[in-house]
Amino acid sequence: MGGGNNQMVECAYVFPGQGAQYAGMGKDLYDNYKIAKEVFEQANRVLGFDIAKLCFEGPTEELTKTENCQPAILTVSIAAFKVFRQHNKKFKPGVALGLSLGEYSALVASGAVAFGDAVKLVRSRGQFMEEAARQFPGKMASIIGLPVETVKKISEEAGCEIANLNCPNQVVVSGSNESIEKAADISKQKGATKVILLKVSGAFHSSLMGQAGQALKEEISKIHFFEPEIPVISNVDAAPETKPDQIVENLIDQMSCSTRLEESIRYVASKKIKNFFEIGPGKVLKGLIKRIDPNLSVHNIETSEDIKNLSLNAQDVKT
Repeated sequence: MGGGNNQMVECAYVFPGQGAQYAGMGKDLYDNYKIAKEVFEQANRVLGFDIAKLCFEGPTEELTKTENCQPAILTVSIAAFKVFRQHNKKFKPGVALGLSLGEYSALVASGAVAFGDAVKLVRSRGQFMEEAARQFPGKMASIIGLPVETVKKISEEAGCEIANLNCPNQVVVSGSNESIEKAADISKQKGATKVILLKVSGAFHSSLMGQAGQALKEEISKIHFFEPEIPVISNVDAAPETKPDQIVENLIDQMSCSTRLEESIRYVASKKIKNFFEIGPGKVLKGLIKRIDPNLSVHNIETSEDIKNLSLNAQDVKT
């Protein structure tokens, strides 16, 4: 359907998680849009250091640290979101969601938490995760080409846990170094197409993050959450949530629970929402969403060019 009429088209906002960071992200938005520059300046003030410089220039080793990349990705995502909102005349959000860390961006976008509070919170979240990873060393691996049920059995045998259910035939496991190595070996024996060790510093979304979850619980209690203007899909249960208390509980549980991106996308699609905007750095989610359901339309909002192409996107809506 063309974009010639004035009818608003319902869409979903989707925000990336850790791993989407790269040196240079957000600079184009900062240079071209006052509203984006204001987001970076606020983040700098709240955090007490130059997160904008880290986003734009790196170095990559510093940017990749969990305690840095989490506030960095959130800041770039919200800068992109604010610019998108300013220039978007065609799409109306029906729901927001994000992968792990991306859920915080979704909550800011939905009005459930102030950006300043969120950026401070995810900085702490990253520090808690780093500390837990130091005390309980571990890693994560993506197992490709095996059904979920097979990977569940493998993880039980190896002593690790399912961390991310991202898309068909891609399951991420998390656990101690030894358990992940064992799971990788068994997966290959069972016919996995590929096993990829993820570039993360710990066993995220596993019981090894229990201590980090407790620390987050204390920190999050200092922050005020509101009822979101649009429902936010939780990573924990792939269901929409609007009650502030439950949103907070889900964020704490998320630290040591599996994330359910595939179920979340299928839920949104079941509500007849076919247009998704991946807002923030990278295009990882676009690839996953297209694998979950090739009929969905996914547009990236990351640069000034993406914003300028919004009117073209309006010509490419799914109805």
